[in-house]
Amino acid sequence: MKNIVKKGKFFLLLFIATSAFGQSIKRLNDPSIVAQHKRMTFESWGDWRPYPKYFLGIQTNFAYATVWGMWAPSINREYKNGEDIRPLKPNGEQNLRLAQLKLQEEEAKKIKASSDTIYKRSVQDFAHWTSATVDADPLWLLYYKPMLKPITEFPNTPQNFMEWRLKDQQTYETLNTTGTLKRWQEELDLIKEKYAMSRSMDMPRGKRFIMYHETLIKWRAFVQELKKYNDRTALLLDYKNILKNHLSTALPNQWTPASDKQIVHSTMQQYKHRF
Repeated sequence: MKNIVKKGKFFLLLFIATSAFGQSIKRLNDPSIVAQHKRMTFESWGDWRPYPKYFLGIQTNFAYATVWGMWAPSINREYKNGEDIRPLKPNGEQNLRLAQLKLQEEEAKKIKASSDTIYKRSVQDFAHWTSATVDADPLWLLYYKPMLKPITEFPNTPQNFMEWRLKDQQTYETLNTTGTLKRWQEELDLIKEKYAMSRSMDMPRGKRFIMYHETLIKWRAFVQELKKYNDRTALLLDYKNILKNHLSTALPNQWTPASDKQIVHSTMQQYKHRF
């Protein structure tokens, strides 16, 4: 019974205290503060509360005098007489920040799109960078592969006139004696080495095709020079054979060349009556 009475007293005191505190809380509605809130938002610039009051030309509102009037701090008067500094006005500082933030978001989207494009391009370029994928390149398949195929078919170290694509064995021996084949072998080694580098090294796609093109130009010049020397040497050998056959039929069988003494004596006898 005593515990019930104690609990009842406790709840009664708690109810009285709650009622007392609840009655002491009042809603604050200060017109000056409301006007300040309006100035700080987009609504309007003005409503300078508290308002002035005059009696016989004398300011009688002490609150106005201390907030906006003659007794107010100079910063208050500069604020009242200054320009509209609402942060949420159409060209206010806060709206400018929001607009700038929007522009930054758009710029960030452009940068992201650009970086994504660069990344995708880098991935695509890497596919052509490595030498493991050069056989799948369309330009290689359509043009450079058939154009450079004769390089792979040509022997690395030709040993006879057939491997050198010459006319006959005599032409091969003539070019070998003059050292032309040795120079051709050096040029052929350079062409094949450049071709092997273009196919096996990791490099940008554009540089790889430049190497293809340089190799193709060198190969065409090599083939052109090979054909030129082949035709020229074969022609000279033909002339040599023709001349040899002609001289062998024109000279008598028992003809022997005269000595120098006989040639001088014959010449003097021929011209002794002319001088």
